Amino acid sequence: MDKTFSGVDLRGYRFDHRLEDIQTLNERARRGELHISAISIHAYAYVADKYALLPCGASMGDGYGPVVVRKCRSPNARRRTSNASILQVFNPSTADESAREALHDCVIAVPGKLTSAFLALQLFLGEFDFIVVPFDRIFDAIKTGQADAGLIIHEGQLTYQQTGFEKIVDLGEWWKRKTSLPLPLGGNVVRKDIPPAVLRDLSGIVRQSIDYGLAHRDEAVGHSLAYARGMGAKLTRKFISMYVNEFTRDYGDSGRSAIRKFLTTAYDKGYITAPIRVEFVE
Repeated sequence: MDKTFSGVDLRGYRFDHRLEDIQTLNERARRGELHISAISIHAYAYVADKYALLPCGASMGDGYGPVVVRKCRSPNARRRTSNASILQVFNPSTADESAREALHDCVIAVPGKLTSAFLALQLFLGEFDFIVVPFDRIFDAIKTGQADAGLIIHEGQLTYQQTGFEKIVDLGEWWKRKTSLPLPLGGNVVRKDIPPAVLRDLSGIVRQSIDYGLAHRDEAVGHSLAYARGMGAKLTRKFISMYVNEFTRDYGDSGRSAIRKFLTTAYDKGYITAPIRVEFVE
């Protein structure tokens, strides 16, 4: 049995790594199948009886996050400016209402009902018509007319403009304006029936692996390119930096507050059926 992996001391434990999309991991966590798993914070609301959050491994959008896009209405149109242009002051309330109006009666392609992006869109929009589509096929669903708009949770957040789409709303930006907190998207959970000493070991191993990745970004980006769906190294690095950062190393007070605010707001609005006691491995 190897005791180290990529510079991380595994403390004698053996790990069987499964690479699966987030909706699949959410569903497996609901069935209690995995000892440790990445999970959507939304899905955590339904597994909090079986799992606790590790204090590391967060994916948070601090002023940015999942975006709702649609096909550009005039893809060849160019914005024109002149010296006579009138400076318009951005009004968040007006922008939010314009986005809600644009999405009225739209069918929106979403990557899964348990994703945090889906819950954030519910909090922003209320009830809406949707279809569930694998996260990497949402652009296609819009192009083929299956959906009028799509909720993007992957690197398409950086590339949608290059492929004929336009943003309607950035949910992380909206949440930051509303709460002054980052938008909690994903985390790592561990089963609570594992002995406490083992839980602490596992938490330490995951923390060490994150520290290693943050300290060796070039190596981490190189490893990630195999899963980047055609993105180059520069864009891959940018996307990773958006969601793998100091929040990933430790939630901190603002990260923990963000999770509690997110889930409490969802409960207050009726999107989660019971209040959630957020529990971390300490």
